[in-house]
Parts: sequence; structure tokens; C-alpha cells
Amino acid sequence: MRSSTLALWALNAASIAAAPGACGSHNLDSRQYPTGAKAFASSSDGKYKLSAFDAPVKGAGSPPPSGASTWKLSVDDTPAGRRQQITGFGAAVTDATVSVINALSGADRAKLLRELMTSEGADFALLRHTIGASDLSALPAYTYDDTDGNVEDKTLSKFGLGDRGNAMAEMLAEMKKLKPELTILGSPWAPPAWMQLDRKLMGGTEQNNLDHAYVDEYAQYFVKYVQAYAAKGAPIDAITIQNEPLNSQSGMPTMYVYADESGKLIRDNVGPALKKAGLKTSVWAYDHNTDQPSYPQTVLDTAPEFVDTVAWHCYATDNKWSVLSDFHAKNPNAAQYMTECWTSSKSTPWNQASSFTVGPLQNWAKGSLAWTLGTDTNDGPYLGGCDTCRGLVVIDTAAKTYEFTVDYYMMAQYSKYMPRGAAVLAGTGSHTYDGGAGIQSVASANPDGTRTVVVENTFGNDVYLTLNTSAKGGEQWSGKILANSVVTWVLP
Repeated sequence: MRSSTLALWALNAASIAAAPGACGSHNLDSRQYPTGAKAFASSSDGKYKLSAFDAPVKGAGSPPPSGASTWKLSVDDTPAGRRQQITGFGAAVTDATVSVINALSGADRAKLLRELMTSEGADFALLRHTIGASDLSALPAYTYDDTDGNVEDKTLSKFGLGDRGNAMAEMLAEMKKLKPELTILGSPWAPPAWMQLDRKLMGGTEQNNLDHAYVDEYAQYFVKYVQAYAAKGAPIDAITIQNEPLNSQSGMPTMYVYADESGKLIRDNVGPALKKAGLKTSVWAYDHNTDQPSYPQTVLDTAPEFVDTVAWHCYATDNKWSVLSDFHAKNPNAAQYMTECWTSSKSTPWNQASSFTVGPLQNWAKGSLAWTLGTDTNDGPYLGGCDTCRGLVVIDTAAKTYEFTVDYYMMAQYSKYMPRGAAVLAGTGSHTYDGGAGIQSVASANPDGTRTVVVENTFGNDVYLTLNTSAKGGEQWSGKILANSVVTWVLP
């Protein structure tokens, strides 16, 4: 159950029973929206893909079909109900992403980028990219300062983005042009091998740690990277100093960083180096799972001058997004994001991308990021780690065609209708039964005065939903939520 410990998303009322599965309209018909409300749906079977759907009506509406499931939600859309402001949603741009998108024809490539970054499609406003190689890179693994024999390069004279780094920076620059308000987060899987105790980029887990003889060079590595990307037209808004610092593996670039070590590196080296260089890039803490909240707490306590944001991943054995609410209670001024959760060709359900978006939003996250944005038809290229991680878009590099996955549509149900600057609203009604089925919902007050309500229905039957709001003297809206789907209402 992804419910906040603040009880903002407790069960309100539900009566679950089988119901007829009537379909809504696929075409945008102005007659459908006499009250100004709109609805859009994406379904697990692919019949609906951000498609116009039966709009909610004001009041109780027509009685639901006999035997239909019913559900009640409430949203506090008064100023008192406003919580965190949304920054955006998106995915990770990896070397795999760049290479497969660049395999498309010029026209199709441009069309895809517009669909990803503008209102033509998902309208993503938050991206994370890999600094050097990750598991979703082709061999050989690399960083931006590799040397023959991994000998030290204290002056960083060998620093360079290389072909893959330049290609990534150029693509991010294009995305930034399409979405000027885009926020870009950079995360390294490992620093150059010569900075590590084992002098290895891959192949071992013993002494897979930073050599503290090079802490200044490590900090300057980030400075040079940020400067190089900015020069390409891809300004970096934030970094984490290590992806998954508690994950040490031999088959891909990784590095183990202790919590107190991370805080001190940011406080004494990375933060001051970025500041001295006149860079506005911020540093986010942690970039790992919800089962170790003491880690980011240590970092924030150690480096409060430079860190006020925490990045979380979804891979804890017993993942609980309520950890973010607990963290918020202790650190009310800290921003939080869900920065990585995979979508798989074999192992994740149809609602995966919705689940790792709605849960964090309910618990004070300002945005959510999928792993990863794009892959080929073999879930790659990859050098190790995840060999079944599927992108939100899959590119057939031989045929030079692309296809959006179910995860893309489920995430776009949020990103397309919850813009940057929208305020997440308090509410009640979300609930998951044992086994995972249920209704999850999150709402926002948008800068243009509209309100968005996103509802995930993992029941195998339609649900007739009644929504009560608090503003404007209190309103009631009613309408159908399609079985096994995510439906978004946009209310005036």
C-alpha cells in the first residue's frame, strides 16, 4: 500500500464488484465537455493511448450501471491543501538512449524528440543523464578522463567528453531547446578508474572506493563536466555524486560511498569547487533506495550549505514511498525526487510507471524519473547490470522505426497534464488491497487555474468515481474510470 503516513491517502469508501466494461470515445468531441472538464485515458491493453475519454460530469451524474463498482475521492483544492510544487517527470538519458534515437532518420528523430519534450506527446520536463558509462552503455566502459594504464591525471589534462559524451550533450541541448524549462540531473556510475582504490572501472568489488588522495581532482571532474555540457548548450541543474552508492558490482561501473564520506565530499570538495567555479549546479543527496533513509539524513546534516534535495530509487525489497513522508516530517524544507525505477520487457506490470509516479507524488516528491528513456528491441545496448530494462520508447535500429511502450503512456498521463509549478493537493481515497489491486490517485492545482486528477485503476472492472472538492464552495464531479487503466481528469 503506497499510502502516506500522514493519512492523506487513506481509504474513503469503496464497493468493489464486477461491472460492464463499456468503452469511452477515442475522439476529442467538444460536445463531450459542456462543463469544461476533460478526460484522457491509457489502458493496459493499448486500446487507449492518451485518448479522449468520457468526461466527468458535475454533480452525482447518471446512476452507475446496476452492480457497478463505486469509489469516492476527495481533494482539498483550497490554499490550505496545497503541498509540494511539481518540477516535472521524465526518464534517464543513457548511452543506449542516445545511440538508438540517433539511429532514426532525421525526420523521425525530430518527431520523436518533439513527442517526448513538448505537448505533442508526453511533455517531459525532468531528465536524468548518465555521466560516462552506465549499465546501459555499449562496451567499452568509459569516463570523461580515462588514461592509459589508469595512471593518475592530477591536472585532468586528459579530460574530454569523447564521442559518446558529446553525442549525449548534443541531444540534451536539443531537448533543452524544445523544453526551455527542462531540469537536467547528472549522475555518474563511477569516476575515472585512476581515482579509485582498485584502479578499475569494472571487474571487481574489493576496494571499490574513492582514493581520497584525489578528492580535489574528483571535485574538479564535476566542474569540468558541468562546464563542458554548458558549452554544448546543455546546462546541468543538479548532480548526484554517485549513482546508488551502496551498490558495488563487478559487471558494470560502480563505486561504494559511505554516508558520512558522501556528506564530507560534498561539504569539503564538490560543493566548494562548484561554488568557486561560479556554477549554479546543485547537489542532490543519495540517489538510492528507500530502505536506508539514514544515509541522506547524514548527508543533509553534514553538508547543509550545499544539499537540500534527496534522490530516491524504487528497488528496496520492501519499497515504501511513505519513507518520503517520514523524511519530510523531519526535513520539511528538503525537496525530494524519485530518480530511478525500471520498466522491464519481462518483469514489470502494466502500471509500473504510474505506480512509481503516483506513490512518490502522494509522499512529497516533486517529480519522478523512469529508467530508461530509450532502448533497442533487445533492451540495450548494455554492458552489464540490467539486460531486461526496456525504455519508454523502443527503437528498431534496423528498420529505423520506434514504438512507445505502455510505460510511456502511463507516465504521460501525469506529465502531460501536471505541468511544472503545479501544486500537489491533499486528498483522501487512495487504497490498495492485498495483492496490489486498487485505486490510487493524486491531484494538482495548476498554474492556469485548472485542476488535474489522475486515477490509477488496477481492478479488472470499470469503477464509477465520485470526487468531492473543497474550493468554490465545494464541488462534486462524477464519471467512469476504465478497468486496468490510468484516467486523467482536467477540471476547470
